[in-house]
Amino acid sequence: MMRDMTKGAPLGHLFLYALPLLLGNWLQLAYNAVDSIIAGRFIGQDALAAEGVAGPVMNLVILAISGLCIGAGVLMSEAFGAKRTARLKETLATTLLFGAALCCAAAALGCVLTPWILRALAVPDSIFGITGIYLRITFLGAPFTFFYNALAAGLKSVGDSKTPLKFLAFSAVLNAVLDLILIGGLGFGIVCSAVTTVVAEAASALLAAVYMARRVPELCPGHGQWRIRRDLLGPILRYGAVTAVQQAVQPICKVLIQGQVNALGVGAIAAFNAVTRVDDFAFTPEQSIATAITTYIAQNRGAGQTARIRCGFAVGLRLELGYWLLMGSLTLLLRRGILSLFVAGEGAADVIALGSTYLGWMAVFYALPALTNGFQGFYRGMGKMTTTLIGTCLQAGLRAAAAAVLAPRVGLPGIAFACAFGWCVMLAFEVPYYFWTCREWKSYKASPAGLRPQARVEAQPPEAALSAETEAGSGPVR
Repeated sequence: MMRDMTKGAPLGHLFLYALPLLLGNWLQLAYNAVDSIIAGRFIGQDALAAEGVAGPVMNLVILAISGLCIGAGVLMSEAFGAKRTARLKETLATTLLFGAALCCAAAALGCVLTPWILRALAVPDSIFGITGIYLRITFLGAPFTFFYNALAAGLKSVGDSKTPLKFLAFSAVLNAVLDLILIGGLGFGIVCSAVTTVVAEAASALLAAVYMARRVPELCPGHGQWRIRRDLLGPILRYGAVTAVQQAVQPICKVLIQGQVNALGVGAIAAFNAVTRVDDFAFTPEQSIATAITTYIAQNRGAGQTARIRCGFAVGLRLELGYWLLMGSLTLLLRRGILSLFVAGEGAADVIALGSTYLGWMAVFYALPALTNGFQGFYRGMGKMTTTLIGTCLQAGLRAAAAAVLAPRVGLPGIAFACAFGWCVMLAFEVPYYFWTCREWKSYKASPAGLRPQARVEAQPPEAALSAETEAGSGPVR
């Protein structure tokens, strides 16, 4: 169901939009865990290791795919808010055509370069063969991953975050069932594990395409609109490239911090990894709320609703902080019990005690990423992707540097202090820039194409410009 966020109470829009995203992200975490559990228990540790090696490589591909789709989603949200149906359809067509060509080329290149990639990663000879097979098959599934993400971005841009969740849930269940039958029951190996994942991704992409064709004609391009428009491709790639680079910064930062934790000993490593699992469930809702803020801001930016942008952003920040109060309080009170789920046996008490101290500090500091995620959602919705990249680089770089200084002196709590320092620096950059953006609005005026400087209406950015003949005859999106 489409959701027009240019009218109605912001709180209802943000909450109802973010909730399916949250459930979908949690489902994805469970999906990945089940896949690894089945591979490890029924095929063996070599299969689990092969998946572990292939995971980071495929994450880079997924980062590029998601970055491209996020960039396109912002532009589609603007078009939907401005009631520009032709632009909405042409943006989706451009994204699908260009992305399909790019992903097919990347899949073919990845298959050819797989041996070189594995040698560069120093993969042991004992698992070199099965890892190569697994990686090649997952490379071939990249186009299906892209199609689902692109179609889901289109649905989310018009306010429908529930339908992509249904397709993701179907894909997760299908993958688990196929794994249990073919691997657990019939004894097939890692090739089957990779194939079932690709089949599940293809099924979700097909369902999304059929649903969109039948239920959301406002998104379906017409015969004359199936072409790559260069004036739309430019901003899609700019937005997408910046977002992909930004998403790649965080994993690099985590690797650097993991190196500092490793130097503290096995107990610290175990405690840190357990807390990291808790962090995933803490940060995911904050990111879901930020995505809701992005869609809300982009739709109202397209409609020229400056007052609603400010109001909705304020509501979004209150949602972020409200979630932190709930999650932080529960984590602080239940941290020892939570950590006991992850560790048992000899030395567990020491690990739980160490992790409890670390998690206690993190529970307090969760307020900071709640705010940074809110501001990131705002800037993405405003199309200021470079601002989000700068903020993330500042946060990640200084966080890693602070961890290198504090961890050897303070121990594991030093990692928590380093995280807080990075988030504080990020806010020190983003908050003043927000107020500068608010002052900038005073020289802007609302128009059907969005917000533009009054003195430079004729100098429209490529992503805001559409020819009169393209828009002619396109009725409002309902």
